[in-house]
Amino acid sequence: MTDEGPVAPATELPEGLEPYSRTGTFTQDSVPAGLLKDHTTKAGSWGLIHVEEGVLRYRVTDPRRLPTERDLMPESGPGVVEPTILHHVEVIGPVRFHVEFLREAAASIPLCEHEELAERENRARSRS
Repeated sequence: MTDEGPVAPATELPEGLEPYSRTGTFTQDSVPAGLLKDHTTKAGSWGLIHVEEGVLRYRVTDPRRLPTERDLMPESGPGVVEPTILHHVEVIGPVRFHVEFLREAAASIPLCEHEELAERENRARSRS
């Protein structure tokens, strides 16, 4: 929410995220009850709801966002789940879907001088 009120939910992921987990595939018969009621991802955890087959309704219900409802299908692309934003899905017929979780890419740890030298030598040898 801004000083002016709720804003539209994200429709794209920010740059610099990498996948770290994925659910199995759910169907209309196996979708966990928790996904059907309002819930959130943890801080820093983004989600992509990928519909493999059928249609799944995705609703953003968080007061910090404008109320949004979208029917997700394989050809529509995934639904974007923002960290800590309340949302839920609704099964509206036969469906198969999974959720992919992403977070900021881990910052690379700088190498010490000896590791840098060894890495350069290994690259040089692999080119020879």
